Amino acid sequence: MRIDMVTEPGNPQRPNEDYVSAALPASGCGGALVVLDGVTPPEGTDGCRHGVPWFVARLGGALLELAGARRDMELAECLAVAVARTADAHRETCDLFHPRTPQATVVAARWDEERVEHLVLSDSALVLETADGTVRPVLDRRLAELPPAVQALRDRVRLTGEEPDRAAYVRAVEGLRNAPDGSGFYTAAADPGVAAQAVTGSHLRADVRALLALTDGATRWTETFHLGDWAGLFALVRKEGPRALIHRVRTAESESPPSRGKQHDDATVLLAELS
Repeated sequence: MRIDMVTEPGNPQRPNEDYVSAALPASGCGGALVVLDGVTPPEGTDGCRHGVPWFVARLGGALLELAGARRDMELAECLAVAVARTADAHRETCDLFHPRTPQATVVAARWDEERVEHLVLSDSALVLETADGTVRPVLDRRLAELPPAVQALRDRVRLTGEEPDRAAYVRAVEGLRNAPDGSGFYTAAADPGVAAQAVTGSHLRADVRALLALTDGATRWTETFHLGDWAGLFALVRKEGPRALIHRVRTAESESPPSRGKQHDDATVLLAELS
């Protein structure tokens, strides 16, 4: 078994809001991984005195502990408890009902001798390599499938880069994040109930050769710049390592127009070869 992970801030002058960790038991018979992408709030208050890096460290640490130690709990249950623990850690000092309270996308996986389980929430990604070499992404597509009016705002921002368009788009997306009527998309914030919205599944351990977890700063290689499909992305990481993927993304970002939101985003890649 081999695990290779790299995380890099989009801007070296700002804290990295991604989180990555993995745990392997002393027996060598299983393991767990967690990758989070903290949601950068717009300028202004978010109701929290701690900030996104603090939040992802707390949430990620709690989720890895539970995923590794509580095999009697499904991964969605582990996420729910981790969210609740993190909320309790700053409930007395922060406004957890603020729409910009710290939150994150989530990828988690764990494995033992029998099964491989996975969980994906929002636009980070997990890629599975099966025993026959097939590469299959596990994605939560709800953020990419926004209502047409919001997609039109996003396209206008990418075209013009004008601040009024960007502000309108941010407000529209915020209105859809964790919307109670189920019309939008979900991130892990302060409500444990969001764990039930995650994309989950499991496979026989014998059917999975490797796992690749990525934040959207790394999936830009496929999703934004269209430099190859998921199989090509996996092959690149397998051959040259996680850092090579991030380097290719940084090159593409530098050569692209700056109107695509953040020109450089935090990027995280974790490759776990199970056999």
